[in-house]
Amino acid sequence: MLFRQIQQHSDNFSYIIADDTTREAAVVDSSYNAGELTRVLRSERLNLKYIISTHSHSDHTAGNEELRSLFRAKTVAHVLSKSRPDIAVNDGDALTLGTVRIKIIHTPGHTPDSICLLADGKLLTGDTLFVGECGRTDLPGGNARSMYDSLFNKLMKLSDGVEVYPGHDYGPKPSSTIGEEKRTNYTLQPRTLAEFINFMRQP
Repeated sequence: MLFRQIQQHSDNFSYIIADDTTREAAVVDSSYNAGELTRVLRSERLNLKYIISTHSHSDHTAGNEELRSLFRAKTVAHVLSKSRPDIAVNDGDALTLGTVRIKIIHTPGHTPDSICLLADGKLLTGDTLFVGECGRTDLPGGNARSMYDSLFNKLMKLSDGVEVYPGHDYGPKPSSTIGEEKRTNYTLQPRTLAEFINFMRQP
């Protein structure tokens, strides 16, 4: 599997996932990185099939229309997304790029339509989980109860060796693992649901 983490503008990460043989590719969270994404896609001779958004905030979707126009790719988002994607996905669905399988994990909390993507041991977490942090729940559509379920009952149940690739460069390094986040991320320390909701209310 070909995998690239791209950061051209601001602290937003974008990603390219592709099958080495068929050269079918997906962009995840185009953000403000459409120029660099286009350069890599063309230099690697990749056929962009999907433009996937981990959620519908504009800082993650800003390059979608440019890439869609250039490559005739399909936009993908959760069924609750207000972005009207070409393909609407739900928890447990999968997308394929040749032999590469991308599993959809619905992780509401930051937004109702938030998803994470699991492909070949790499977890793209959008604004659900960062290196050393988790996503905000105080924006419109945010919900601390949902975030607790997404973090502790979904993501933290994955194997410790799964690599974590977030939507923003907020931590001391650009990626991590589930095991490392369990050990070091203060937002993931053991808490009851009530304690977590109260914790997320703190300034």
